[in-house]
Amino acid sequence: MSSNTDGSSTSDTAERLLHLLKVRGPLSAAALGEMLGTSGENARQQLTKLARQGLVDQRPRPGGVGRPTAEWRLSEAGHARFPDGHAELASRLIVSVRDTLGDEALARLVEARQGETLALYREALADATSLEARVERLAEIRTREGYMAEWQREEDGSLLLIENHCPICQTARTCPDFCRAELEVFRAVLDVPVERTDHVLAGARRCVYRIRKG
Repeated sequence: MSSNTDGSSTSDTAERLLHLLKVRGPLSAAALGEMLGTSGENARQQLTKLARQGLVDQRPRPGGVGRPTAEWRLSEAGHARFPDGHAELASRLIVSVRDTLGDEALARLVEARQGETLALYREALADATSLEARVERLAEIRTREGYMAEWQREEDGSLLLIENHCPICQTARTCPDFCRAELEVFRAVLDVPVERTDHVLAGARRCVYRIRKG
């Protein structure tokens, strides 16, 4: 296995690059190199290899003046490298339920799943007293479920719950009610207004929820 100048293996560097692009979105080779603790040129070499594999692509950064800076981003194949929660099987089952038992049965299925999730989340957040603690705990739970979640505090006092990956994306495309149910669970378990501002199903690269103190 070959190594980079910083001592890490090329395969490790490639995986770290893919993870950074998934979590942080489009970035320049220089920025990626800095995050990895290596040079921009080394990052660019690895990105070029990933591009030949069809996992990333390069585009000019929009806006700005002077010489355009290229940004690297995950391709569709790159996004597919991350867990999909057995999406194809789940989508088939949803279609089967709808075709065999009807829309009402599918609605009951979504409602039952929503109730189970709400109960689990409430139990997990029971000892989190502040809103910040509850959001942090929720992000931890969602990360364990494959959503690569994080949270941050905004200058206006609101909080953001950011999900950098959706392991049920294909399932949600088949039945968007799963997304509606998730939003309702967040509102119930946090007990404050929650608004989805970015949505993967609407073309965004991630789902973002703005949480305001009641």
